[in-house]
Amino acid sequence: MLPLQQAIPFSNYTDLYDLLIPQDNLLRQINDLIDFSFVHKELLDKYCLNNGCTAECPIRMFKYLLLKTIFDISDVDVVERSRYDLSFKYFLDLAPEETELISPSSLCKFRRLRLKDKDLLNLLIGTTVSIAIDKGIIKSKTIIVDSTHTGSRSNPYSPVEILRLRSKQLRKSLYDVEESIKEGLPLKNEDDDLEHELDYTKALFEVVSDNETLVNVPKVRERLNMLKETLSDIEDHYVSSTDEDARVGHKSQDKSFFGYKTHIAMSDERIITAATVTSEEKGDGPQLPELVEQSRNNGMEVETVIGDTAYSGKNNIQLAQDEQKGFELVAKLNPAISQGSRRAEQSFEFNKDAGMFVCPAGHMAIRRAKQGKKNQGKNQFIVYFFNTDKCRICGRRQGCYKESAKTKTYSVRIKSDEHKHQMDFQETDEFRAKSRSRYKIEAKNAELKNVFGYDRALSYGLTCMQLQGAMAIFAANIKRILKLI
Repeated sequence: MLPLQQAIPFSNYTDLYDLLIPQDNLLRQINDLIDFSFVHKELLDKYCLNNGCTAECPIRMFKYLLLKTIFDISDVDVVERSRYDLSFKYFLDLAPEETELISPSSLCKFRRLRLKDKDLLNLLIGTTVSIAIDKGIIKSKTIIVDSTHTGSRSNPYSPVEILRLRSKQLRKSLYDVEESIKEGLPLKNEDDDLEHELDYTKALFEVVSDNETLVNVPKVRERLNMLKETLSDIEDHYVSSTDEDARVGHKSQDKSFFGYKTHIAMSDERIITAATVTSEEKGDGPQLPELVEQSRNNGMEVETVIGDTAYSGKNNIQLAQDEQKGFELVAKLNPAISQGSRRAEQSFEFNKDAGMFVCPAGHMAIRRAKQGKKNQGKNQFIVYFFNTDKCRICGRRQGCYKESAKTKTYSVRIKSDEHKHQMDFQETDEFRAKSRSRYKIEAKNAELKNVFGYDRALSYGLTCMQLQGAMAIFAANIKRILKLI
């Protein structure tokens, strides 16, 4: 059962908050800036209002998740810190002397049950953009677009490899504390036999666990707990679990990446105005119409869009020239993206980092060649060649690959005349001046990864990735708004 409103704590010690928490404290500033009642309204349909035990207030549970994101800590640690940290207690609307806190497992249940089927990503971005507009922070009519990669939680290592990795991490933390501990550790396993590696890992775990002095060192204890969890996973065969929604994409022609991609639109003031989360193999260009529409729905006036060559596709140029929905597109043309005809049933997409097309199954072309001659009355083509060994066993080869064919190619027709206006525009000083702002979104992507832990997925599945993205972007926008205020 959910109360109609959050209970206000009464305490004789509430004055401690004003005495000990300064006005410039980040959590105090966030509490003063945002009215979190929107969370209660959004999740009201996820609770029973007249039956069952009284549920924990959804606003407080949401704030726990926000604290997790801001300080990049675990469920256990965020609950434990709220036991003794007055700024956490203040932010969570707890009385200073309150010690009866939630179980960390409640946060997992809140994420899975209460936030399920909620478009939290758009809700939280829209909330922060509205605040920024009301405060007069967003004044520009320009958005900068780009994507950032997030690795899947699924482990690409074999059981032996992951055991060695965790053991190595533990040994490194031990050596940082006490170099002489090397002599007392068991001999490392040198072969690839899983049973032998398990025996070594268990022996290492027992030796360290018996040393109370070392176990009480925080970084040693964290690595020891991680090793224990890995041992348990492997013995229970959970290590083979996979992320069904994650896909393989390419950051360059030679470097692949397994996980997800978040497509971001950001104002010139570095406030994220829209975002979509997709699997890694999706191209950047097709996401542009949704990013523009979301930004406008969130209250942003969009007259200029700045991006890299991935956004200069034919469809995006046509959208930019639309009389009602149009905008000025500041993105350099790439013949491989913006020209030529593509068959809708194939949906090959261009990877700007690798400079190659990727087929619907996620396989990248292995080479390319230009065919035809200039000024001969016929259009030239860029032909991309794929590995037929992969095509022969591909589950999606029907209608794409002809059995026993020696080659598989995809051709892109070069029609430079269709993009003359864009080509002329990108040669102007105005284009060059506006395109220099694109660096800002690279810094924002780095902030999401390095500050808010967005380089690695915390759970499995696209839905969980969207939740993680929603919290990270919400926190990043709040901090930016506070800085500009």
